[in-house]
Amino acid sequence: MDVMKRLLLLLSCTGALLGGAELSGVHTVYVLPMSKGLDQYLVNRLTNDHLFQMVTDPKLADAFLTDRVGESLQTKLEEIFPPPAPEKPAPAEKAEPTAAKASKADKDTDSSSNPMLGDTVNKLTVAGANSSFGRAKGTVFLVDAKSRQVVWSVYQLPKGSSAKELDRTASDIVSRLKRDLKGK
Repeated sequence: MDVMKRLLLLLSCTGALLGGAELSGVHTVYVLPMSKGLDQYLVNRLTNDHLFQMVTDPKLADAFLTDRVGESLQTKLEEIFPPPAPEKPAPAEKAEPTAAKASKADKDTDSSSNPMLGDTVNKLTVAGANSSFGRAKGTVFLVDAKSRQVVWSVYQLPKGSSAKELDRTASDIVSRLKRDLKGK
């Protein structure tokens, strides 16, 4: 049993060192909008403490600071870094037989006259609207831009929504981040 505890301790220390290596590789940060405007206070504190270089263009960032993970973050990252466009298929024969054109035209008119055969996508559903995952109030995540892995996080719930409280919370978050960067 004692051997298992030592092995677990060794593995957790190794994991902490690997996480620190990723955190120390972050130089430029883009802060995504956060609830209650906490992002503005964090940018102010991070800039004043010269912890990271803050960028206004998300494409230049090594990492993102956000209060959300999950589908909403993935959607935002796909907006910033769109996936490569799929290759276009080779053009088909230009001369279609007239019978094929006629049957294709009949199919088009049938689907437009019958709404049941039209678009089946639920346009009212918003990505992540039914999920509370990633909406843990008070948690801030530092996410690597390339790997999209969380390299650091902290739970620091603001005691209120006043400017003074948000600034104090941002100060606490930056102090913790600074301590974690120096400790690794």
